[in-house]
Amino acid sequence: MARKSAGILAFRRTQGFVEVLLAHPGGPFWSKRDLGAWSMPKGEYADDEESEAAARREFQEETGIEVTGKLIPLGTVRQHSGKLVTAFAVEADIDMTDFKSNLFAMEWPPHSGQDKLFPEVDRIEWFSLADASNKLVAGQRPLLDLLSQATASAASAERCSGQ
Repeated sequence: MARKSAGILAFRRTQGFVEVLLAHPGGPFWSKRDLGAWSMPKGEYADDEESEAAARREFQEETGIEVTGKLIPLGTVRQHSGKLVTAFAVEADIDMTDFKSNLFAMEWPPHSGQDKLFPEVDRIEWFSLADASNKLVAGQRPLLDLLSQATASAASAERCSGQ
């Protein structure tokens, strides 16, 4: 059975353009990687947990920010590893200057017998959709199209209802 992960793709509109919030994984394996290394804040969850609850929990663990607003379901994509990633979007202009990620322990250096703590996320930044397409891991790139479709549908519905 494929592992499951859920996350939130936060977005904001700046000067008529959409930007998305992406997280760079912490730890020594990712420290020198940039293009194709970023992700939306996300994490694995068990069968007995709802994907939306997991997405909210993981966003808070990786950013230190609690998302309380209504989430827009984007769908599920399969990453190259086979992991299924369920994504939600939220429109929020979040200041991430002082974000605080949770920590994980791993043996470092390898075979040293010593555990070292690393932040799960070492950087978090807002990117244009074009830049995000280059930064995101390949398996999550379709989420940008799903976000564009969802935001276009929402804007169209608002125009039709006269809001």
